[in-house]
Amino acid sequence: MSNVDSKFADCDGVQVHYLSSGNPENPPVVLLHGGGLDSAGLSWKHAIPALTDDFRVIAPDLPGYGRSDDPDATVSMEYYVAVLEQFLDALSLDTTALVGISMGGGVALGFALENQDRVSRLVLVDSYGLGGEIPGGPLSYVFTRLGGTGFAFSLLARSRWMTALALRSVVSGKPDDELVSEAFAEVRRHGGTAWEGFQRSEVEPSGLRTNYVGRLPDLTVPTLLIHGERDPIVPVSWAVRAGSLIPDAEVRIVPTCGHMPPREKPDEFQKIVQAFF
Repeated sequence: MSNVDSKFADCDGVQVHYLSSGNPENPPVVLLHGGGLDSAGLSWKHAIPALTDDFRVIAPDLPGYGRSDDPDATVSMEYYVAVLEQFLDALSLDTTALVGISMGGGVALGFALENQDRVSRLVLVDSYGLGGEIPGGPLSYVFTRLGGTGFAFSLLARSRWMTALALRSVVSGKPDDELVSEAFAEVRRHGGTAWEGFQRSEVEPSGLRTNYVGRLPDLTVPTLLIHGERDPIVPVSWAVRAGSLIPDAEVRIVPTCGHMPPREKPDEFQKIVQAFF
């Protein structure tokens, strides 16, 4: 990505790497990536340059991802929400727009619910936190408790082909070679430790621990929900339900798209976001 700076912010002793682009005088927008194979550069590769003309664009690697330090505490939704607050304070961002995908959507939503005066607009992309049912059912709980996530990442780190296969369970259709190469590099960088910790914290026998549905009617921030029509991980119905509960919300379903609209359908994704902003 051209004209994008690579920087670090100190968040209570944890060095958080972030990508920054655009005029510092422009309104800020912070982009939050998802979990698993993700990072700031992977999810937002196309979105950052598309938003640069109108915004000060900031995309952090959450601890345990990209070039950031590993987490310094038990990984949970509360941990990442606290890190986001520390990050915004470190950059002196009193108010900003937030865009989050998957796990990052849950982080953005969790922060917005507690700090509505600090969020100008909220974009939730195939977002976590909008339901309590476990993807994959009870077996997912057993899988996380038996160390399945760590084992799976060890396989992915050894094989680009396995990484491509994993991505095929996330996106709609065959992932392009560029996306596979970037995801493979991310797997080999951190080994999935943060993602394994997050799953152990969030996946309980009765369902997902973080479920903000009951609090959505209290959210006053203008909110856009974007969801891939063929998302195999987060049900489209979660976004539709959230759109009916949030007082000022808009829902956009992206046709023939899986869990990663910013990479699968970048042009359509950017048009939707820019129209909302």
